[in-house]
This record gives sequence, structure tokens and C-alpha cells, in this order.
Amino acid sequence: MSARPFLFISARPEVEAVGPEYESVRRASGLDAARLEHLRLDIDPLDTVEPAAFAGIVVGGSPYNVTTAEDRKHPVQRRVEAELAQLAERALDADLPLLFTCYGIGVLTLVLGGTVGTLHGEDTAAVEITLTPEGRNDPLVGMLPDRFDALVGHKEATDRLPDGAVLLASSAACPVQIYRAGAHVYATQFHPEVSTTDFIARAEVYRHHGYFPASELREVSERLAAASVTEPQRLLRRFVELADA
Repeated sequence: MSARPFLFISARPEVEAVGPEYESVRRASGLDAARLEHLRLDIDPLDTVEPAAFAGIVVGGSPYNVTTAEDRKHPVQRRVEAELAQLAERALDADLPLLFTCYGIGVLTLVLGGTVGTLHGEDTAAVEITLTPEGRNDPLVGMLPDRFDALVGHKEATDRLPDGAVLLASSAACPVQIYRAGAHVYATQFHPEVSTTDFIARAEVYRHHGYFPASELREVSERLAAASVTEPQRLLRRFVELADA
């Protein structure tokens, strides 16, 4: 009997970033294309798949921000956020392995009653992440070093951890970098899937989206190229191992 597939859900409307993000997740997770299916949520609604059919689900990042005023959100963003919220609720109810990254942590935080704001945004860079005691003992996160560098670039972040969520890691500028809700639903503020080369290419796509001044693309790219980021991708491979167990 073959192992169940995994699902990667992308929420980026920029087509030039979608394929590379899928490949980053596929490579970091160790899955081949036959086991990692892809749903572009900006195009296809969530009801075109059955979440319970998958061993685990990974949700990618997006230039969307949950803190954008509702009347300023594009209709596609409003649908994407509503469907990701429904996915989170289903995963929590059914104990499904689910990993949100970057943008998705804001969706999950709001679903669980926490708060999201712009106080703890981080520039596009490699930053040091520190595990909490709970993180060191967590079955997913605990295989990472107590301190490691990860790639970030976000305008918003969790201000108040939802009640019942378990904080697993922080950085100096962003207190909530990873948390767990229930047994198998996780959210990371940083991007666990990318290499520095991947992130440089993504910075080029989003140079006009306000993460950094477009005129500083070269400096940002050089800063990323000089960073050593090796540990976060292990998180995705471990997610697969645990979901397959």
C-alpha cells in the first residue's frame, strides 16, 4: 500500500514566485513530486480537495497581510483567509498535521483568538531564532539546535499568543516565531523551506512590495548570500517523518 500524499497550499498571486516556492518545499521536505500535491488557493478553492486525504498539509507564505483593513482586501484575499481559517479549524478538530508558514501564522492566530499587529515585523534577512524550553521538548521543533539562523521578511506578526497555544521559539525582534496549537498544528513566522539562494530570488520578485526599498535589492541580496542558513529546512523533513509515522 502506497503512502498517502502531502499537500502544499500556496497563497501567492505572483505566478513567478509560486513554482519556486513549491520546489523549495518539495526539496526541503524530501518528498518527490508524486507525493507532494499542489493547490493554488488564489485560483482554486479549498473544497476542490479533501484535507483528510493527505498525510500532512503545508501552507506557504504570501504578500497578503491579515492586518489590512477588510475594505481594502482584494476579494481573493478575503476568500483565501476564510478558507485557511476553515482549514485550521478542521485540522484542530480532526487532529490533522498542518504547518502554516509566515502569512499563515497570522490567520491561525486570529482563528485561535490571539492578536496580530505590525509591531514585530522583521526586515528581509537572516535572524537568530531561539527555542523555548517547550520547543526543546517538542517532537517537531526539538530536533533543531537551541539557537539557529532562519530567513524572515514580514510586516506583521503575532502580538499576543492565543490562549492554549504553546510558544516554541522566538527571535530578538519577534517574540512569536513558532508555536503549536493542539497536537499537530504548527505555525512558523520564518520561512523554513528556503535556502538563501531561494530567498534572494524571492526578494527579486517582491522588491516593490514594501519589504525593503527596491533600490536596496543588491544590498539585501548580498546580505542574504553571506548568511549561513542550514537548520530550518530540517523542520519540513521532520514534519513529513512525524506525519508518516
